[in-house]
Amino acid sequence: MTTFHLLTIFPEIFDSYLNESILKRAQEKKLVRFNLINIRDFSLDRHHRTDFKPYGGGPGLVMFAEPILRAVDKVKKKAPTAKVFLMSPGGKQFTNNLAINWAKKHKDIILICGRYEGIDTRVKKILKAEEISVGPFVLTGGELPAMVIADSISRQIKGVLGNELSPEEKRVSSHEVYTRPEVLEWKGKKYRVPKVLLSGNHKNIEVWKLKRKNT
Repeated sequence: MTTFHLLTIFPEIFDSYLNESILKRAQEKKLVRFNLINIRDFSLDRHHRTDFKPYGGGPGLVMFAEPILRAVDKVKKKAPTAKVFLMSPGGKQFTNNLAINWAKKHKDIILICGRYEGIDTRVKKILKAEEISVGPFVLTGGELPAMVIADSISRQIKGVLGNELSPEEKRVSSHEVYTRPEVLEWKGKKYRVPKVLLSGNHKNIEVWKLKRKNT
């Protein structure tokens, strides 16, 4: 079983996405587990504060290092080989190839979700964490990227999708797909399924899919 340890100050954000559809079934089958950890629980401040103004000035707030380090320490006591990743718009670009590799390589994955102006840089240095980005844009927090990464890795785990040929990267597929009806009528116009998909000629169908996969 692969366990994702999700460190965040907003654990409720994950509830809906992780507990529906395929990921819900994957948890029921004990193929994956999502361990939600509230960073606030590791703050020694009586108000459970997790951030403060940055040194050197500037707008926004920076997340304290210590609550995050304590949270990771707790995970590491039970999973000492857990790989640590920091969600960061300035990190290495996450790809499907990384998802495939990590699904095989790691049984415990720690995903640290930052907020505001980011996380004190000493967290990365102390934990030797790898910074990861899901795209060339900035979001309000690391929770969405963490869900993207957890989802992408989970679907590479045998049994999660049910059919081993379900992942598109393991077969010839295209982004152009059709189902019933054969002729769709909409606002006076008819939209037909390409004839090749109805031909039963699997060789021609594969060629058609391959052309569209590469465009």
